[in-house]
Amino acid sequence: MKVMTKTDIKLKYLLYLFVPLLMVTFLLVSFSIQPQIDASKYTVTSELLDYNVYQSKPTQTSKFNTSDILFLENSYVAFKEAIAFKESQGKYTVINTLGYLGKYQFGVSTLDVLGITNPQKFLNSPALQEKAFLANTKRNKWVLRRDIKRFVGQNIDGIRITESGILAAAHLAGPRSVKRYLRSYGALGFTDAYGTDIPSYMQKFSGYDTSFVMAEQKSKVTLFE
Repeated sequence: MKVMTKTDIKLKYLLYLFVPLLMVTFLLVSFSIQPQIDASKYTVTSELLDYNVYQSKPTQTSKFNTSDILFLENSYVAFKEAIAFKESQGKYTVINTLGYLGKYQFGVSTLDVLGITNPQKFLNSPALQEKAFLANTKRNKWVLRRDIKRFVGQNIDGIRITESGILAAAHLAGPRSVKRYLRSYGALGFTDAYGTDIPSYMQKFSGYDTSFVMAEQKSKVTLFE
């Protein structure tokens, strides 16, 4: 039987101390070299024409690659894209059976008011269509500015009135039809040739943030070559 010397005992205790320290050091180093996440991939910037809309980062996990998903939430961009999908499925070259044009289905008379006199040029220009939608929404907001202030938050026909709902209905029916609808508390309505009415647009497009749109009485499109 081998008898342990003092040197052997010291080495034994040094090993007891050294091994745990080595493990702790290894774990600390492992955690410190985790890959860095590029936060910019999770923040969406939507740039359309002359404005930028910055959206918040997603808060829920998903099985999809979040860097490839556009998070619009309730922004102005989400508002106009929702209207576009309802009007034309978001297609710029659509002409419906009544002659309404483009992604947002503008009538020729409305385009003329906005300063656009060449329907074919309008139909072939996505940028011009985006400008037209913004200009028309500004004009509608000016016409309905007092009604927005008066009726937002009230309930008509069981629908809670919001600014975005009012502006969407104005795109459908024209601002003066919406004014009559609101001031009659739903008694004087409007239904288009396809059976779509003001309350359905008020409800479908409620709750978007349209504060980006500034009311402008004589809003027109700036034409370009």
